[in-house]
Amino acid sequence: MNFSLYLLLFSLSAILPCKSSAQFYLTDHHFTHADTLRGSLSPLRTCYDINYYHLDLKFDISKRSVSGSNLFKFTATQDFRKLQFDLFENLHIDKIVFHASSLSYIREGNAVFVSFPFTLKKGALEAFTVFYSGQPMVTQKAPRFGGLVFSKDSLGNPFVATACEASGASIWWPNKDHLADEVDSMLISISVPKGLKEVSNGRLRKVTSLKNGFTRFDWFVANPINNYNVAVNIANYTHFSDQYKGKKGVLTLDYWMLPNHKVQGSIQFKKNVKPMLTAYEHWFGPYPFYKDGYKLVETPYPAMEHQSAISYGGYLKGSPPNKLTAVPGRPFWDFIIVHESAHEWFGNSITAKDLADLWIHEAFGSYAESLFVEYINGKEAGQAYIYRTRPSISNDYPIVAPYNVNQMGSGDMYAKGAALLNMIRTIMNDDHKWLSILRGMNEEFYHQTVTYKQVVGYFNTQTERNLTPVFDQYLKYHTLPVMELAEKEGRLNCRWIAEAKDFNMPVRVKVRDGGYQMIFPTNQFSPVAIQGATAENIKADTFNYYIGILID
Repeated sequence: MNFSLYLLLFSLSAILPCKSSAQFYLTDHHFTHADTLRGSLSPLRTCYDINYYHLDLKFDISKRSVSGSNLFKFTATQDFRKLQFDLFENLHIDKIVFHASSLSYIREGNAVFVSFPFTLKKGALEAFTVFYSGQPMVTQKAPRFGGLVFSKDSLGNPFVATACEASGASIWWPNKDHLADEVDSMLISISVPKGLKEVSNGRLRKVTSLKNGFTRFDWFVANPINNYNVAVNIANYTHFSDQYKGKKGVLTLDYWMLPNHKVQGSIQFKKNVKPMLTAYEHWFGPYPFYKDGYKLVETPYPAMEHQSAISYGGYLKGSPPNKLTAVPGRPFWDFIIVHESAHEWFGNSITAKDLADLWIHEAFGSYAESLFVEYINGKEAGQAYIYRTRPSISNDYPIVAPYNVNQMGSGDMYAKGAALLNMIRTIMNDDHKWLSILRGMNEEFYHQTVTYKQVVGYFNTQTERNLTPVFDQYLKYHTLPVMELAEKEGRLNCRWIAEAKDFNMPVRVKVRDGGYQMIFPTNQFSPVAIQGATAENIKADTFNYYIGILID
């Protein structure tokens, strides 16, 4: 099918629901000491490594309140007597228990500083439990703004869910709230009023009927998980299951939805989930959480990539067209399933150490959409999908935000980030190698937290190129690089105008109807090594390169 038709089919609306899901960096933001406490890895945080949580929590839906505890099991990474964990200041700490005694603590905003009665030695395995209660912040605009959502289904039953990526998980439960330290495993015990069901991450171990009119659901997460991915979903759910025969064996598929959506959900999920998994296991390697399974859980807000329990509101109100995207040869594909599931690889298995590098989640997550399209309909279709999202790019602020203050960068991390990855693939001009790089990245950083330097360094090593200036220009500056063309002494010369140091991205150009050739401009004028090239007849590959052109 021709390129023009592809552009009509891949609606820009597909990218917009995703882009509205986070609170992005503003240049006039004045960072405070509280931002530093929340976003930095101080010695009071690095002194301990989280091994295990047991979150045991009761939801009183009528009062919009919670009460319960969280057990912290950790390894001391150095000798210390004081540490920091996090809990929003509107929630009350009832007590903190260590070795059967209460610990002293002080609170500073949303940070809690705990003092121990003796020095904990490096290598020691220790634990303490935080008992707390209160009314967590409520949000009406999840997941754009973090908090708890208290809603009702069409029959008036409670419909409650959590979403906290931007604000942090400490908005509703106590934890070491920094992306750099993922807990190794976790037990999530949630008690809800009888008649309701609760769905969290991982696998359901036990359901217990309590004497106080509540039912407790115990979910165990066997794989490392970042804090904002921990989810609670409460509703009058119905459930059905399936299986996918994948690269690591049989993957369980579980779908939790409101009863009046069971027929619609079963059709939509069956049509979309297995093709998505097949495509992504091809591009990225095995689904990263076979131990915990794959779940879609209906929520009263559009979407969130909660690990092994993806929040899904896409088919509500009859599947409006802007929630679905047409693909040649298939009726529709579900944007939410395709985008949010990509985060199981990028964001959940491979996690940025600092919120400033959220592009590691969203650039690859958005690029994965195009790879899904490519898997179904070929490379040109995937590239067309990326090209069609360019009008959503603002070029307003840098994609990489300031570090150590818990701040996201520009929403351009979605579409502009995907365009960057497509350009790097185009520069390589070796699709077999590109496939091995994507798969290798998921092996290299499997279940790890990573930095900007690590990710860019991986691409430099695997491509055998210094791509650092290319990543820097598109991620650390908001301006596009401009290729300047000028006639000098009867020859066409070119150079890059860019802010990144030593920017020298190779670019594909052609003369008239000839084939594309790669040229290698730097930040200094040099001749274009193509016979007969002039400023009037040369054409850059602006379909695959997101750049500016200046002709003198």
